[in-house]
Amino acid sequence: MRAYQHTNSMLGWWRHFGVDRADLAVKQPSGAMIWHHDLDTRSLPLAWAGAQNVRQAEVYIRPARGYTWPVVFLDDVSAKRARGVANKYNALVVETSPDGGCHIWLTCEPLTEPSRHKAQRWLAQRIGADLGSTSGEHLGRLAGFKNWKRHGTWVNSLVASLHCRRWDPDVVPSLCAGEQGPPALRGCRQQSTDTSPSGKEWGWVCGMLEEGCSPDFVYERLLERAQARRRSDAPRYARRTLSNAMERLDHKDMHPEEVKMVRF
Repeated sequence: MRAYQHTNSMLGWWRHFGVDRADLAVKQPSGAMIWHHDLDTRSLPLAWAGAQNVRQAEVYIRPARGYTWPVVFLDDVSAKRARGVANKYNALVVETSPDGGCHIWLTCEPLTEPSRHKAQRWLAQRIGADLGSTSGEHLGRLAGFKNWKRHGTWVNSLVASLHCRRWDPDVVPSLCAGEQGPPALRGCRQQSTDTSPSGKEWGWVCGMLEEGCSPDFVYERLLERAQARRRSDAPRYARRTLSNAMERLDHKDMHPEEVKMVRF
């Protein structure tokens, strides 16, 4: 593809999932930043940005601040892992350079900036992305322009998947921590016909394990939930429920440390 086609691929993918307003930033060789805030993605000054890029300015973009957006951002992910994400979820993979890794824009439910920060940090810890790029409003490189930090290599739209599924932040209880008290047990793919508290918890535990969450993490959240109801029996109940769920999902021979990473 030509450079403008990489740009169109990236912005078109954004618009497909509802990201239609953006902040464009150009960092000049002197370090000065020139901003264009809250513009329609069809009205970005791309010709001007291209002229600046020829003069060795860096071109960055992000969904405009002040809105909820259905994407989260991950930085410095290997191309192999990034492609794996895009094979499983609706994701845009932008290769910033052959040596510098990739950016991932991952679809999710619409999230506020603070919620995007929490989601991005949670994900970055589990797939080895850059923890310094999880602010919820971090800039990424705009495809179709040169990366002068990497000696003028082109920034390319590597993969733009459209027909997978979105990543569901409901399986990340930390998104609710500090906002709504103990995390709700929701977002499970493994539903149970038993509507009792233990039946609902069983379905939640299976769903969390299927999403690749750490058994240690699931145990702590389940224990927290069951403490008031089960009292002194809560630790035994949580261990038994987790053990049975792991056996059902064929995790019985796997040490908890082996399933720490989300299975992207």
